[in-house]
Amino acid sequence: MRWPRIPVERLRFFRPRFCPWPECPEHTRRSPGYRFRHHGGYATRRRSCVPRFRCSICRRTFSRQSFAVSYYLKRPELLVPVAAGLQAGSAHRQLARTLGCAPSTVTRLSARLGRHAILLTAHALQHLEGHLSEPVVLDHFETFEFTQDFPFGVATPVGRDSWFIYGLDPALHLRTGTRSAAQQKRLARRPRRTLHGGYDASSARVVEQLLRLVPASRPLDLAGDGHPAYDRAAERFAGRVELRRFPNLRRGPKGTPRTPEMVVRDQAMFPADSLHALLRHTLAHHRRETIAFGRRINALMERLFLATVWRNFVKWRSERKPDPDSPAMRVGLTGERWKWRRVLARRLFPGREQVPPVWQELYRRDWTTPVLRSNTLHRLVHAY
Repeated sequence: MRWPRIPVERLRFFRPRFCPWPECPEHTRRSPGYRFRHHGGYATRRRSCVPRFRCSICRRTFSRQSFAVSYYLKRPELLVPVAAGLQAGSAHRQLARTLGCAPSTVTRLSARLGRHAILLTAHALQHLEGHLSEPVVLDHFETFEFTQDFPFGVATPVGRDSWFIYGLDPALHLRTGTRSAAQQKRLARRPRRTLHGGYDASSARVVEQLLRLVPASRPLDLAGDGHPAYDRAAERFAGRVELRRFPNLRRGPKGTPRTPEMVVRDQAMFPADSLHALLRHTLAHHRRETIAFGRRINALMERLFLATVWRNFVKWRSERKPDPDSPAMRVGLTGERWKWRRVLARRLFPGREQVPPVWQELYRRDWTTPVLRSNTLHRLVHAY
């Protein structure tokens, strides 16, 4: 996958390869030969000269900054520390106090970083089509939206050998387990959520997405924890999916020796279990503490996509061994581990990427939290 090392803002000689305006026919151009004209420039407090261009087709003007992740930001220097701080588990107000900005600034940057992570993940998967050769471990990461009354799972398909995360998919479901009379009464007063198909739809979407990555001549080797939704997804694509089941077994008190069946299950599901433990360790709002629950599902998914990019491109595959390779290096997407500055080197456009339908809805923030009165949607046409 070709990805620049130097951020667009720092390029001395920049040549646009397509028009950034979505309405222009040249916006989706893939081949070289895009026609444009230089149209002067302007200066900022940080850049002595930002070049401007005019598209020869739609006649609209744009600047080099239109291709940067920091497009239309007053404080672009906050992007990298906010991304690193969010992944380190810091709260928005903590980051705001450290960086000397308003908490709402961190909140808006978090949403922008999440949208960028969605597009970057889709961009990476596009380069892996037809090249998936390793078995995939599928499991749902369980968490909460606003309250324990609103649980949901997130499908996390992880490569068995590379530990690369091949996307995310939310699965909203009803609250399970024993509830007291007061809890049942409170739950009845809550507004109902749109479940978008629950586990079945989520599992089917993940399997369908993985099948695009597998060569046509071989089936998808999939391992799951015995959830019935995985069985139904495999039956839907019968003949193209080989599902191996490793059910979760009942375990005794802490310190009880594991049975041979438990050892086999833990070895088979280790990539997913390790990822889930890492998410609960690094992201404070997934530690099952009531005061730390995420409030909106769109914000939760944006943070999870940001963690996916960090796990795939930035973090070592294993720091205990140590293993200096990243999961993206193991699948052949890149030859070295990235820094946050490289992750944010250039802007991606949703109209130019093959974004799955559910990811498009998450990008636009169409999945709302009905218990909250305000749910900000992403409807800015020309903004990032």
